[in-house]
Amino acid sequence: MSRNSTTRRSRALPPVWLVLAGLATSPLAGCNLDYAGVGSIAPDDYHQRHPIVLADAPTTLDVYPVGAGLDRQSVANIRGFAQRYRDLGVGRITILAPAGGRESDRRIVDEIRRALAATGLRGYVGVGVYPVRDGTRAAPVRLIFQGLKAVVPTPCGQWPTDLASGSSTEGWNNESYPNFGCATQAALAAQVHDPRDLAQSRSSDPPDVSMRLRAIGDVREGKDPGTAWKTQNTAIGQVGTGG
Repeated sequence: MSRNSTTRRSRALPPVWLVLAGLATSPLAGCNLDYAGVGSIAPDDYHQRHPIVLADAPTTLDVYPVGAGLDRQSVANIRGFAQRYRDLGVGRITILAPAGGRESDRRIVDEIRRALAATGLRGYVGVGVYPVRDGTRAAPVRLIFQGLKAVVPTPCGQWPTDLASGSSTEGWNNESYPNFGCATQAALAAQVHDPRDLAQSRSSDPPDVSMRLRAIGDVREGKDPGTAWKTQNTAIGQVGTGG
């Protein structure tokens, strides 16, 4: 067979071979697909959807009097409230009693003012009332001050979409539901003592000179500069025996 006849046959290949060649290479092209951009991975993050921000917001303390006056727990809560006001508060503290003018509430307000004064606060304390909507519930005496606070601006408990989505394709996108992470963010914001720790790091304390000199001396003498921590465990059978 001559070379010319072979060339003519190669040029006369039917189009079906071209289609089969394209199908054979198509699986390899799938390796370059961006699966993150087609909805298989959720693009949103609950840290962005429910962010923790620093705001000028009210801090409240509800005092539920037990018995004839303030008990030990209420006094401890008031002292903690006063310390937080000194750290983060501005303006004045306001004491709100339930509307109705009960004699016991007025007495509790006076005791709260004395408890605040005992902590060293000398600023002006305002007194007012707030409406009671449900008379069957215990109405506390409320303390409020305005100051720096970590809050989640988006409201929790919103369910605009159906989690099951049996009648739609909402659940097929592999995305978290709108309320996801809101309660976690709100709880974290409420537990942070100093809201500024969420926005910036604290300054470092100066180094311990005596510890540094001790470590340098041990290295010069060829000793291990590390601290030898010793842990002494007690057998569980000896706990509570009194011996």
